[in-house]
Amino acid sequence: MANANLMKEMNLNHVRQVMRREETATKPQLAALTKLSVVTINSLVKELHEYGEIIEDEITQSSGGRPALTYRYNYDFSQALVMYIKEKQGQVLLSVTVVNLDDRILLQEEYLMPVFHSLRFYDAIGGILEQFPSVKVIGVGIPGQTVNGEIMVSSLPELTGYRMVEELHEQFGLPVMVENDINAAISGYCARYELEEECMIGIYFPHNHPPGMGIYLDGKIVKGNNGMAGEIKFLPGSPDWYQPLDDAGFGDAACRMIHSINVILAPHKIVIYQDRAKAEALSQAWEAYTTRHVMPAYPEMIIQETFQQDFESGMRWLTLRDL
Repeated sequence: MANANLMKEMNLNHVRQVMRREETATKPQLAALTKLSVVTINSLVKELHEYGEIIEDEITQSSGGRPALTYRYNYDFSQALVMYIKEKQGQVLLSVTVVNLDDRILLQEEYLMPVFHSLRFYDAIGGILEQFPSVKVIGVGIPGQTVNGEIMVSSLPELTGYRMVEELHEQFGLPVMVENDINAAISGYCARYELEEECMIGIYFPHNHPPGMGIYLDGKIVKGNNGMAGEIKFLPGSPDWYQPLDDAGFGDAACRMIHSINVILAPHKIVIYQDRAKAEALSQAWEAYTTRHVMPAYPEMIIQETFQQDFESGMRWLTLRDL
C-alpha cells in the first residue's frame, strides 16, 4: 500500500508539473505528455480538479472528431510569501512580495523599522496571510547565514541568534525557507539565463560591509560545512571592509580575492555585484592583474548592477521551487 501511495503521489506531481508547464491540456494530451495510461490520467485529473488545482476550461474538437474537455492550470492554487530584510539608510527595510505559481506578483509592500523587531515582523506577515489565504510557503532572504536553524552571522546584529525558521513555522504553521542574500542573487541570475550545468560564482561587495560569495554548481547552491561556504571576508590579507577604499585599493583587494577563488573553484563565470568602484575601472584592474599572474583557467568576468533584481527574483525562484 505504501508503494502504491508513493507511486500515485509521484504520478500526481508529474501531472502537476506538466500542467504548470503547458497551462492547458486535454486528458488525451496529458496521457501523451506524461506517458501515463488514460485510466490513470482520468483518476489524477479528477483529483486535481476536486482540489481546485486545475479547472475546466473549454470544449475543443479532437483529431478523432469527438469533443474533448480542456483543463487549465490554476496558478493561484498555491501562492508564496517572499520577503527580504536589509539595512537601508540606518534603518531596517522589510520588503514583502506575494507571488503565484506562475511567478506573477500579486502584492508588493515595504515596511521600515528603526531596528528589526520580531513582533513587527509577525504583524506584517499575519496581515499578508489574512489577505492571501492561499499562501503555502514563506521564503526570507537575509544578509547573513543560518547554522542548524539559528542565524549565526549577519550584518544586522538584531538577527544574530534568531531561530527564524522554527519561530515562523511555530507562529504560522507554514514551511519556511531562509536564504543568504548572495546565494539568492546568484540563483536568480542563473535561473534567468537557465545556467544549470555550469560552475558559477557570485560575489557581492556592499558598501561599508565585508563581501560575501555564493557558489552555484549543477543547478544548486553549494553550502559547505554549516552553510559557511563563501565566507570570503575571512580570506587572509583582506582589507578593513568597513572603511572606504579608493578605486585602486578596492580593485587590488578584489582581484586578489578573485584570484584565490578562481584557482580553487575554476568557475565558468564570476558575477560581481558592486558599486564601490566604476565597472570600467574594476574590469581594467582585473585585465592588468591577469597579465601579471598565471592561472590554470580564466573565468568570464561579469560586472552587474542588478543585485537587488537578482536577489528578489532568486528568492521568488527558490521559494516557488519549495512548492
